[in-house]
Amino acid sequence: MTTAVLLPSPLLPPVAYSPLADAVGRRGWAASVAQPPTAPAGPSPVLTAYASFVRERRPDVVVAHSNAGRYAVAVASGAPVVYVDAALPPEEGEAPLAPEGLLSRLASMVGGDGLLPPWTRWWPEEDVTAVLPDRDVLAGIRAVEARLPLAYFQARLGAPPGWTGSRQAYLAYGGTYAEELSVARLLGWPVAVLEGAGHLHHLVDPDAVADAVVAMAGQLGVHE
Repeated sequence: MTTAVLLPSPLLPPVAYSPLADAVGRRGWAASVAQPPTAPAGPSPVLTAYASFVRERRPDVVVAHSNAGRYAVAVASGAPVVYVDAALPPEEGEAPLAPEGLLSRLASMVGGDGLLPPWTRWWPEEDVTAVLPDRDVLAGIRAVEARLPLAYFQARLGAPPGWTGSRQAYLAYGGTYAEELSVARLLGWPVAVLEGAGHLHHLVDPDAVADAVVAMAGQLGVHE
C-alpha cells in the first residue's frame, strides 16, 4: 500500500488535516498526520518531531502544507515531497520562518507573554470565513489551535545543500503563494493550481485536493 505522511503547519492543529488524510485514504493510500510540538520557540523542536515521525513511517511521499513546507525536504529522508500551498526553504542560506513584511505585522500583535494570537485570529473574520466557510469546522480548529511565540517566526532556517534537485512538486491553492509557484516552475518541478481555492481548501474540498496530491505524487514516480 502506498503511504503518505502529511506535515501540518505548526500554526494549525493536526485535526485541520484529518479530512485530507481521510480523503487520501479513500484513494487506497494510507495517510497519517504528523504531530508538531506545541508553541515551539524555534525550528529545532519541529524538525525533530517531523523527522522522527517520517523515519518511523517510511512514507512513499511527504505532503507539506503552509509553513511545514520550510521543513519538508529536510525531514523527508529521501522521499519525494508534494508542497501544498506551502512556503519553500530559501534556495541558499537561511531565512526567518515568516517573511519580513509579515514579521513586522506579527510584532504588533504579540501579547505581554510573548505569544501571538492563534493563527485564525490573525486576520479579519470575514477573511477567515472566506477560506473556511464551515463554521463548525472553524470552531473545532479554534478549540485546539495553539498560540506560538513571536520568537518562532523570527528564527532562521535553511535546507540541505542541493535540496532543489530532489523529487518535489508544487500544488497551489489559487495565487496565495504565487512566488513559490513561480520558483517551482523555474526549477522544473511538476506544478498544478486549484484555481479559486483558498489557503485551507483541503478543509473545503478534501477530495479535490487528495486527487491532485495523488496525481502529483504519480508525476514524481509514486504509484499504488
